[in-house]
Amino acid sequence: MRQAGYATLAKTIDELARCGFIEHFGVSGDGLLSFDSGRTFSADEVVIREYHRFEGVSDPDDMSIVYAIEGEGGARGTLVDAFGAYADPTVSSFLQGVAFGGAGPSARELPRFGRYSYGFPPPSPPDPSHDEGGESGSVA
Repeated sequence: MRQAGYATLAKTIDELARCGFIEHFGVSGDGLLSFDSGRTFSADEVVIREYHRFEGVSDPDDMSIVYAIEGEGGARGTLVDAFGAYADPTVSSFLQGVAFGGAGPSARELPRFGRYSYGFPPPSPPDPSHDEGGESGSVA
């Protein structure tokens, strides 16, 4: 998948949808819920393919992060959360057990998150093609 920073959360979600991440996910007590299909996934049934983080220049309330997630059976969609002080602890807790891997079958799989706290994404390798806009991460 391409690695690029986007200026807005809406543009990022639109681009991810064009790349097949069309489902909308949320975290419930049972796991990751697809609002579209009603299916629930456990942490070991999904992988984060990439993320994009946005920092509000003038308003801390604008701090958000979108995850592109792929689940078993080919389900692909996005999960949006705040990060920092406004992060949802339910989302952070769920993501502790989710693998972070690149797009495609030959992608190098990273180990599962060690500590995932306050909504900040796990470290990722530097991206030489990263352009202006929000912070993005992916494994290539």
